[in-house]
Amino acid sequence: MGSVKALCISAEKGERKRPVPSAEFRAGHGIESDAHAGDWHRQVSLLAGEDVDAVRAAGLPDLAAGDFAENVVVTGVELESLGLGSRLRLGSGVELSITQIGKVCHTPCRIFYLTGDCIMPRLGLFARVH
Repeated sequence: MGSVKALCISAEKGERKRPVPSAEFRAGHGIESDAHAGDWHRQVSLLAGEDVDAVRAAGLPDLAAGDFAENVVVTGVELESLGLGSRLRLGSGVELSITQIGKVCHTPCRIFYLTGDCIMPRLGLFARVH
């Protein structure tokens, strides 16, 4: 069974997110107070903690949750095995459906400039809240 390692939000799109101790997920909307919330298919972004840890081990030990602009970091869940339409439950009351795998980055992000790579386009998942 997996667990949530971090929850992160940002006030504006295109910036790194900041970790928060808890978050309110709203069906059909996303995470309250997050810039990506709204009636669209990318309400919540997810990364595997193991993938973030691999980037840390490759030379960025101070990398913080939210630096890839991810909302949720999970551990013990094989995100790469989830396909479009898959359901994922966070805790006892939040259910997500996977709507997109990876994304196109039109401009390199801050992490790309630091590391020469960004994992969100390859390993990030996006979801709607149900």
